Amino acid sequence: MAGYFPNWTLKTSGDVMPDERLPTGQTIIAGLQHVVAMFGATVLAPILMGFDPNVAIFFSGIATLLFFVITGGRLPSYLGSSFAFIGVVIAATGYAGTGPNANLPVALGGIIACGAVYALIGLIVQGVGTRWIETLLPPVVTGAVVAAIGLNLTAVAMNMISASAYTKWIALFTVIAVALIAVYGRGLIQRLPVLIGGLAAYVLYAATATSFGAPPVDFGKVAAAAWFGLPNFVAPVFDAKAIALIVPVAIILVAENLGHIKGISVMTGRNLDGLIGRGFFADGVGTMIAGSGGGTGVTTYAENMGVMAVTRVYSTLVFVAAGAIAILLGFSPKFGAVIGTIPVAVLGGLAVVVFGLIAATAGRIWVENKVNFAEPKNLLTVATALILGAGDLKLPIFGYELGGIGTATFAAIALYHLLNRRSAA
Repeated sequence: MAGYFPNWTLKTSGDVMPDERLPTGQTIIAGLQHVVAMFGATVLAPILMGFDPNVAIFFSGIATLLFFVITGGRLPSYLGSSFAFIGVVIAATGYAGTGPNANLPVALGGIIACGAVYALIGLIVQGVGTRWIETLLPPVVTGAVVAAIGLNLTAVAMNMISASAYTKWIALFTVIAVALIAVYGRGLIQRLPVLIGGLAAYVLYAATATSFGAPPVDFGKVAAAAWFGLPNFVAPVFDAKAIALIVPVAIILVAENLGHIKGISVMTGRNLDGLIGRGFFADGVGTMIAGSGGGTGVTTYAENMGVMAVTRVYSTLVFVAAGAIAILLGFSPKFGAVIGTIPVAVLGGLAVVVFGLIAATAGRIWVENKVNFAEPKNLLTVATALILGAGDLKLPIFGYELGGIGTATFAAIALYHLLNRRSAA
């Protein structure tokens, strides 16, 4: 009789399946590679929301280990900072885009509530399957919401890069560096465009800032920071308005995670549908735990799926190693101090790329699912969501205020199903 966890068998060549393992040393090295792959995005997301990157990295490791346990060690995934939260967190906290977020506790309460809804969806899916989700959120709706999130963040990126002509050029250099690495890089380098492109822009800024009258990079805090210390945990505050803004992100996380698990199924040649509910539940609980201490909401990471596709190593034990390494990084204040030296101009350039990619991902969803825009129901659903999201329409409902992303999300769902009634009739 099979146990809760697989009985991992040793494999030293060829494809390594989830229930197989590499030798211990290779497992640790493979785990480190996954940490490097997730690093750029998992650190960038909290910075863009005014969260502490150390805390976010720490909780990404905790969430990854939790995911491993809840899915019985059968679903290879790394859980990193979710970009789907950025727009709603900024809206809920009024974050200006630089420095620590003064209203962080309010955002954390919303993130916990979102995680609870997400976990509940996971329990329902585990009981009745995913057909209802695929009906509620067809690709045209999912794509519309993803595009609305990206467009909703436009103003944030522009504010970050507009301090001076110099910051604009540094930001554009950052965009170009990331793009060149993503297109012309090879192997692992191509999988790390945000990390390497951002580093190139950082070096350029450090070398030229004083010549153009910009603030130089200050390494004083790095020298003063300890190598080891507790992360700066923050307690959540539960605010009804913030919760109303942030909870709808659960819909995006469901669609995102569903796509990731389907993708892993294709890569491994195994039917993982029986683990989808557990995956949702684990992701939701991980998000709740992260929010309880100052971390960002988490999601399964495409960056790490890319590493699996390149290396053909799908062993879930690799993610145990990755999670443990991330937790160790979370206990290093010096690591956090280094992250704190990244110039706003560089972060703004990375924000342009990341926010743009979020919006552009919608096109991929529509193309892969052959969404027909000759049908008015699809065209009108997407058109409405894009404008409501980009214009950040705040909608008062029963004394609460739904932000632009939430308004776009629910409008896309409601409008599509209203217009689809005629097609179904």
